[in-house]
This record gives sequence, C-alpha cells and structure tokens, in this order.
Amino acid sequence: MASSPVAMGTAVFQPGPHPVAARHVDQSQVSGVPKPLMVVTPADAGTYPVALFLHGWNLFSSWCERLLSHVASHGFIAVAPQLYGVGAINFDDPKDIKATRKLAAWLADDHQGLAHVITDVFALPGVNPDLSRLALAGHSRGGDTAFAVALGLDPQHSINPNNDAAAPPPPKFSALVAVDPVAGLSKQAQVEPMVLTFKPRSLHLGMPVLVVGTGLGPKHIGGPPCAPAGVNCDRTVKLNGLIKRNGHHLNASGALA
Repeated sequence: MASSPVAMGTAVFQPGPHPVAARHVDQSQVSGVPKPLMVVTPADAGTYPVALFLHGWNLFSSWCERLLSHVASHGFIAVAPQLYGVGAINFDDPKDIKATRKLAAWLADDHQGLAHVITDVFALPGVNPDLSRLALAGHSRGGDTAFAVALGLDPQHSINPNNDAAAPPPPKFSALVAVDPVAGLSKQAQVEPMVLTFKPRSLHLGMPVLVVGTGLGPKHIGGPPCAPAGVNCDRTVKLNGLIKRNGHHLNASGALA
C-alpha cells in the first residue's frame, strides 16, 4: 500500500536512516579551505547531494549542528562555513558573497576539495559528494547572502583573484533554501548589495526555492526585532511570487519550491 501524503510529509521530521558524522576542518588541516567549516554528512557509503549552508548574523555555524545532522540523516551532505567571527559588528555582505563563491569553487577542487576532505581528512571512504545536485542555503542574514549569490549580485568580486585560467569554474546551484531570511534593519537600511528591490518577481531565480519562516520575526522583547517587517521572509515570498501555506512556502504552480 502506498504511503499517505500526510505520512510522507511528517516523515521528514523523524530521523533519517543514515548514521551521521559531524567534523570540522580549517586551513591548518587543508591549506586550500577558504574558511573554517563544519561538514555534517551521512557516515555510510553512498553518493549524496550537497548543501552549502550560510549561518546567520553573529552566529557560530556549529550552533546549527543539530539541525544539519537531521538533514544529513536523510541523505544530504551539509557544508557550513564560518564566514566571520562572532562578537564584531559585521555588515560586509560583499565580503561574504565573495567567500561563498570561493567556497562553491573549492567544493569541486579535485585535490583539496570536499571529496578529499571527506575521504582523506575525515576518513570516511565511500562517502561521495554529488555536486551536480548542489543547493545553496542560509539562515537569517545568511539567507539574504544566499539570494545575493544566486542572483549574481556584486560581480566585481572575482572568485579567482589571481586570474588563473586553469582554475575550475564553481559548480552551479540547483536549488536555494532560505530559513527566515533577513535583508537588513528596515527597507531603508538594507545590507548592501540590496537583494530586495520591491519589484514583482525580482527574486525569480529559475530554480526551486524554499523559504521557511515562523512569522515571529517582527516580534521582540527589549531590543529591535531579529527579522523586521518589510525585510523578512514574508517580503521575500511576496517578491518571488510564492504562495504561503502552513508555515512554509510553495511556488505559484503549487509544487514545493
């Protein structure tokens, strides 16, 4: 008997069938790694799609280990870089965009890339990343950065500053996931380069897009809200022509995007 849609829908909230390994790597182990990063991967042999996950503002990527371990248990390799240090006020999104592009190119490096790290540094033979199925994901400020990268904003930042003609191009992203994305403090105080132009379908990327938000972003106790109205996930959804339904978002055709 086929599984009911409800059973299939709720199964994603249960742990998946794969054992999971979470490991960290930096330039002291692999000189070519652009940023310190956490890799959360199925520990059993197989070929798995990859998600490059960008942390939120002033957060450690390791704080998402539990979430990414759940994702990995369902057969995904999650790569979570630490884009900048915690504690400093940082609104330098062009720098984060440049780092994300470098990381995407590094993933595919035959000698020091993700496959090398998993097999030779983490000692997980038989675990293979499938970069033909590469998703870009981000939380909060990282969600805004993910959209900026996918939209090709700030193109003057080259992933290849030495103009090395032999350097491989970065792999293409096949999907984007934004978890409660935030574009700035307000419509008038967006992080540069501005992702939200407030034009209809200005965030159409030509790839599946999933936007996840609780709707609680504008609420706050004490300080300013973490996800102010007008620059949070609701605005992102409206500008991408998506339909809001049951706490996640669907594209206008009704397919999960």
